[in-house]
Amino acid sequence: MSFWVYMLRCADNSFYIGHTDNLETRIAQHACGDCAGYTSSRRPVHLVYSQEFQTRNEALLAERQIKGWSRAKKQALIDGDWKRIQQLAWGKRNPLPERLS
Repeated sequence: MSFWVYMLRCADNSFYIGHTDNLETRIAQHACGDCAGYTSSRRPVHLVYSQEFQTRNEALLAERQIKGWSRAKKQALIDGDWKRIQQLAWGKRNPLPERLS
């Protein structure tokens, strides 16, 4: 069985991050408003990122990590811009070391 972490872009341009064991069904639930809570009043929603994991715990840990990220870092993840993710992880006060640039 696979587990997924996913990110939705909501109609108000906010992001929603969650995890599931059935990505297609879960996205459909968000899309039609069956998920009470954050996304139900921010439809339509669009899947902008997903990643598969072997265990629910791995997906949950990834969800928690991504939820703690800045909007810029989430956008870099959506864009697949790993260098930007590293730069944002180091922060403005600590630029990337030359060996990572």
